[in-house]
Order: sequence, then C-alpha cells, then structure tokens
Amino acid sequence: MHVAGGIGSIVGSAKSFANLASTGGFAVNETGGQALLAAIREMRDWIDAQGYGLNMLAQQPPLGSSHGAETMKPYVADVASDKQGFITMLQEFRTSLDDAERGIQAAMASYQETDTGIGGGFQQV
Repeated sequence: MHVAGGIGSIVGSAKSFANLASTGGFAVNETGGQALLAAIREMRDWIDAQGYGLNMLAQQPPLGSSHGAETMKPYVADVASDKQGFITMLQEFRTSLDDAERGIQAAMASYQETDTGIGGGFQQV
C-alpha cells in the first residue's frame, strides 16, 4: 500500500532534516535546540508506548468465517505490516527521530562554535 504524501513523506522529510542539521546546514541555539529535542523525545516516547496496539494491527482481525471475511483477513494485516505498511513506516519514522536528535545536537554544537568564533573577534573594552 502506498499513501502519497503520507507517513513515508514525513519519514523522508525527517531524514532530510536530520542530515541537514548534522552536516552543518543550519545551527540552532540552546533554547531552540532543547525545544526541538523535547518534541522529538515526546514523539519517540509515544511511538514506543504503542507497541501492544501495533502488534494487534499486524494480526489478522477476527472478521468471522464467511468467504468475504476469510478473503479480507490477510489483506487487513498486510496494510499494517507490509513493506509500505503503517507499522513499517512508523518504525522508519522512529529511527529518523533518533537521527534528528543527533542532528539537532550537532546543530546546537555548530551554533556554539559559530557564536564563540564571532564573539572571539570582539575585543572587550
């Protein structure tokens, strides 16, 4: 299943953001960095807390024993867990949050280096 502009797009954006931050594409001050890190950690914690519910989504639902139900059962589980499924994309997003956290930390360090470098050029009177 492919959802254009869905969670796969979010995963791609998060990976790009993390890469940009970790390669010095931007710098962020301590206050902004801590706010971003808090949001990243909160989202990661939420995803981690969904384990049981995600396992339930990956199982065939008890739709009954009619011919239609028997036909649908495997497809419902696949939508959640196949290679482009919701669970797979959510796990990739979870990984990208770790990358984003490292990127923000690098962007904060870059800000500190830039700030120190600029500040070092001024003489105290």
